[in-house]
Amino acid sequence: MELNANQSKLAKALSVVSRVAAGSKATLPILNNVLIRVIDNKVTLTATNLDMAVVDYLPTSSSKNGEITVPARLLADFVANLPKGDVKISVKDTKVTISSGKYKSVMNGSLVDDFPELPELDEKKSVIFRIPVDDFKNGMNSVKITTSNDTTRPALTGVYFNTYESGLYIAGTDGYRLAEKKLISGISSEVKAIVPTSSINEVLSSISDDVEEVEILFDESQVCFRMGEIEITSKYIDGSFPDYRKLIPEKTEVDLELKKSELLRVTKLAALFAKEVGGSIILETSTEKGALVVSSVANEFGENDSEIETEISGDARVVLNSRFLLDALNVLDDEDIKVGISGALQPIRIENTKKQDYIHIIMPLKG
Repeated sequence: MELNANQSKLAKALSVVSRVAAGSKATLPILNNVLIRVIDNKVTLTATNLDMAVVDYLPTSSSKNGEITVPARLLADFVANLPKGDVKISVKDTKVTISSGKYKSVMNGSLVDDFPELPELDEKKSVIFRIPVDDFKNGMNSVKITTSNDTTRPALTGVYFNTYESGLYIAGTDGYRLAEKKLISGISSEVKAIVPTSSINEVLSSISDDVEEVEILFDESQVCFRMGEIEITSKYIDGSFPDYRKLIPEKTEVDLELKKSELLRVTKLAALFAKEVGGSIILETSTEKGALVVSSVANEFGENDSEIETEISGDARVVLNSRFLLDALNVLDDEDIKVGISGALQPIRIENTKKQDYIHIIMPLKG
C-alpha cells in the first residue's frame, strides 16, 4: 500500500478520526488504531469505538491499493508536527513508513483482520434530512446542554430526534431541565431516535469551516451524519425517551418580556453570591415595584439583589439553579425573550419572543 497526501489535509483528517480511536474504552487494542484503506486511488481513514465510527475521505495525488491499521494517536501527532508539504505513507508487511522531506518514521502497524466490520447503512431504507450547517450547530448546542451524564438513565444521555406535526424536533432533558428545538418544517417522514450526546459532540467538533450543509440519515438502528468529506455513524441509545411534551406548561401565571442581556447580567451577579448555597437564586415578580427582582439566598458571603423594570401582571416567586438559567440564556437567539413563572413549585418557561422554535424549561428548587 502507498499514498501521497498533503500534510495539512492528512493532519486534519487524522485529528478527527483519532479522537474516536483514542477515546475508546474497549478492551480490544485494535480499536485504538486507524484503518487506512486505499482502493482505486480513493483513500479512507476509519476509526471506531463500536458505538460510533468515523470515516474521512482523503484526497491523494497518487496511491497504490492496500490496507493497514496504525496506532491513531501516534500517527496523528507525528503527522501534525511535520512541515507543510507532501507526506508519503508506504507499507511493507506490517511496517508503516511515513516520510516527508528529511523526516521519516517507521511504525508498527497491524493487519486489518481484527478490525471490526462497520455496519452499513441502507440509504434506500433510510430517512434523510439536509440541514444548513448553522441551523444544525445552533440546534444541537441549544439542546445538548440539557442532556444527562447519568448512565443509570441512558435514555437521558442523548438528544432525542422526533417528528411531530410535520416538523423535525430535537429534545433533551436531565430531569431538572428540558429543551426542545424545531429543526425542519413541512416534512412527511417519521423519526424517533435517541442519539448519544457524545456522538453529537463529535459531529460538532468535526464540522469544518467550508461545510455548508449536514446530511442526516436515519435507519432502524443507527444514524449517519455527513459533513463534506467526513461521515460519522452512531448507534441509537436503546430506551424510551419521556413523553416530554406533557411536561411543557402551555400557560404560565406571570409572563414577562425581558432583554436577554439584562437578565443575563443580574443572574451572573446573583450567582456570585450563591456558590455556597448550591447556586440557588430567587426570581420574584413584584407588581408594587413593577419589576422582576433577581436575588441570591443570604449566606456567609452576603446577599445580592437586582431589579429589571418591566410590565408585571402578578406576583410570583421561584428558586432556581443559577447555572441552569445561565445555560438557557446563553443559547437563546434573540435579545428579546419571554419568561413565564407560575409559582414556587412549577417550572419556568423561557423562549425567544420572535422565533417560536425553541422552548427551555427549568424545574424549581425548594426554597
